[in-house]
Amino acid sequence: MRRTTLAAQLLRLQLLIVVVVLVAIGGLSLAQSSATFQRDAGRRAQSAAETLAANPVVRQLLPSAQPRIRTGLQSAVESVRAVSGLDYAQLADGDGAVILSTVPEQVGSTTRSAAGGSTVGLTETTFGKAVEANVPVLDDEGVFIGTAVVGDRYPSALDRFLQAAPNLIVYLAVASVLGGVGSVLLARRVKRQTLGMEASEILDLVGQREAMLRGLKEGVVALDPNGRVLLMSESAHELLHIEHGSKGRTVDELGLTDRLRDVLLGTASDDEIVVVGDRVLVLNTVPIVSKGRAVGTVTTFRDRTELTDVEEELGVTRTSSTALREHIHEFDNQLHTISGLVQLQEYDEVVNYVDGLTARREGATSVVTDSVSDVGVAALLIAKIGAAAHRSVSVEIDDGSRLGSHGGALSRDLCTVLGNLVDNAVAASSGRVRIALREGDGIEIEVRDDGPGVPDPERIFEQGWSTRGSASTGHGFGLALVRLVCRRRGGDVSVGSDGGWTVFTAVIEEQQ
Repeated sequence: MRRTTLAAQLLRLQLLIVVVVLVAIGGLSLAQSSATFQRDAGRRAQSAAETLAANPVVRQLLPSAQPRIRTGLQSAVESVRAVSGLDYAQLADGDGAVILSTVPEQVGSTTRSAAGGSTVGLTETTFGKAVEANVPVLDDEGVFIGTAVVGDRYPSALDRFLQAAPNLIVYLAVASVLGGVGSVLLARRVKRQTLGMEASEILDLVGQREAMLRGLKEGVVALDPNGRVLLMSESAHELLHIEHGSKGRTVDELGLTDRLRDVLLGTASDDEIVVVGDRVLVLNTVPIVSKGRAVGTVTTFRDRTELTDVEEELGVTRTSSTALREHIHEFDNQLHTISGLVQLQEYDEVVNYVDGLTARREGATSVVTDSVSDVGVAALLIAKIGAAAHRSVSVEIDDGSRLGSHGGALSRDLCTVLGNLVDNAVAASSGRVRIALREGDGIEIEVRDDGPGVPDPERIFEQGWSTRGSASTGHGFGLALVRLVCRRRGGDVSVGSDGGWTVFTAVIEEQQ
């Protein structure tokens, strides 16, 4: 079915408005004409009735007049009616009985007696409603002898409408032409502003846009130059933990973190990583340009939490691989040493050298395996201890440390937390790092270093804050990720100091 164009819809609306206005004006005109007719006809009727009552012939003959008997009164009544141009004139006796009338059917009927004085108003007659004036007739001595009555028939609603119809038709025609021309011009202007699309097409476009936004897995936020929200997709509300109804509000009113606020209000950004609650989001902001000027920004973001977990697991694997390569390099040196001792025939030295290497290797490994049953965490610690040793940093495991075997997602989260805390401690330490692992209602990880301490403990866990540089250089994300993992597991992470040691304490609940 063909849809009605915008011009046709506007024309119909304009015509409907014109018709309604004309009907209202017509009703008011009929009411006004009715009041005007009643006022003017009443004045004329009263004047004619007073003339009839003052006629000497009427005052002389009315007391002796009899119904249906022609006397000189007949000519007086007809003369008054003819001169006034009204519909009827009549005379009544003192009791109000009509004796003489220009309408024969009214003779013998009763009318209002004017004994109490003149009256003008509407009354019911044999031919319908009429405006009637009743004036008392007095004899030469001033005694009331009868009533002079003159009236004019009250026009019906149809008569009044037919009388006003020509003017209403003219008004309707003029208004319709003006409304039609205005509707066409307005429709053309609206279509130019809507890129030639009809109203139905705009409605379909809006519906398609809303459906598209609801279907997007990525979040989308559009802002105007003043930082007010133009649109926000369903996914954006969920990922940013923002209630619906955000359209029209400023970014400052949404309760976002400073980091997220800065990215959203930026003119452009590429793959910015932001931690929001228990999620890691990647944001991209591009400016909206219309007719050569910036009219806002659009920010898209996707959930990278699972990918970050995988990257952290790969990081552990890379750390282990690096440590393995370093061990291979060290093992090559040891083999060269043994080969040289053999060539020198220093066999006792070879035995002592091999025994020393074995004891040292077994000692370093046994310290970890005796305290940690989780294979992934144990492998990570052995790799971190070896990597730290090449940086002349001693990593020690407290004697009372105990960690059972967990595996799965919990083991990966433990590796993420422990790996980042150890890396930060090794980078900050002056030569010693101590690790303590405890299990109870939850898992507690404590990492100490003998470094210079944390300059700003309040901000150390904020994303982008780092003592080694900005987030853009690759730093400032590890501790934020540690806090995210801990809180996602129902725990948290804190930093403090103890006798010259900087102490990071992370707590993870075993049940997520």
